[in-house]
Amino acid sequence: MATKRYLFYISQNYAYAILRPLQSAILARGEQVAWFLEGKEVNADLLNVDEYRLTSIDEIKNYNPVAVFYPANIAPTFLPGINVAIFHGFDAGKVDKKGNNDHFKIRNCFDLYCTQGPSTTEAFLALAKQHKHFKVTETGWCALDRLYLKDESQKANKPTILLCSTFSKKLSCAPHLFDTVKRLSQTGKWNWLVQFHPKMPIEIVNQYKSIQNDHLSFVEADDVIPLLQKADVMVCDTSSVLIMFLLLGKPVVTYNNIAPENYLLDIDNVELLEQTIETALQKPTQLMEHIKHFIKMTHPYNDGNSSVRVLSAVDEVLSCTLALDKKPIDFFRQFKMRKKLNYWQW
Repeated sequence: MATKRYLFYISQNYAYAILRPLQSAILARGEQVAWFLEGKEVNADLLNVDEYRLTSIDEIKNYNPVAVFYPANIAPTFLPGINVAIFHGFDAGKVDKKGNNDHFKIRNCFDLYCTQGPSTTEAFLALAKQHKHFKVTETGWCALDRLYLKDESQKANKPTILLCSTFSKKLSCAPHLFDTVKRLSQTGKWNWLVQFHPKMPIEIVNQYKSIQNDHLSFVEADDVIPLLQKADVMVCDTSSVLIMFLLLGKPVVTYNNIAPENYLLDIDNVELLEQTIETALQKPTQLMEHIKHFIKMTHPYNDGNSSVRVLSAVDEVLSCTLALDKKPIDFFRQFKMRKKLNYWQW
């Protein structure tokens, strides 16, 4: 039997960290994987020397993958293989201009959604029943297979606070917290790590870089997992990265979260930041119980085997035992994809 071939289709640097655990699982099965980098926002220099890259649609067609994995919301439907949605983050409650949750928008691009936990699986199963042209399997998120590995780095002698923020001007906490974070970092009370979404405006990035000191470091990395493992408390807004931090059983302080739940310590006044971080470091019993329930519903898999489950879900779809309706053709969206890729063969 021919060796299965898979393709990773990426357009952002953070996709490397999301898909590499899945790559390891594919190679462990003795199968093949290739990467296709779309657009100017993904850096080819981040590919490892032993990672195989395809550079054109014709090369993809010759490679003929059985499945294409996308950590994205949209995908071309004119490539070989089934389209598998891996997700680039968790549902953070963000809505579009019409007030609809963007995480659950069906764009007629995918044959299989690999969901992260019950809270997303239930919603996608309901959508699958309605649309009938895709399969939904709860696998856990392959990006987190390394999250639960023990952090072997030496523990700091004082708490570490990780500040993360989304790039949206409306939702970002970074501009509002700057003066307070600057002051707190200068006290030396805690160690600070600062990491922002790659689309964060450069003026905000430079602002935080300018206040680096012995107690505050600005970190530019496509892989946030080592930072999550190192920190004791996260300060954030509505960025979905806070969910990954919660899954480690650690408290998160949010500033003006759009839908603050009981597993978050949310504030709307910058003057409350210091005392709320102090509270978070104490890990109040009730807060930690809420976080445990959140983990159970969001991503209950801490065995590091989500990538294996993803591949099993793909095998099930490829086995032809599942009858799916043909995907509706979204002419406008697929025309835009063809234009972006400059590919007009049919």
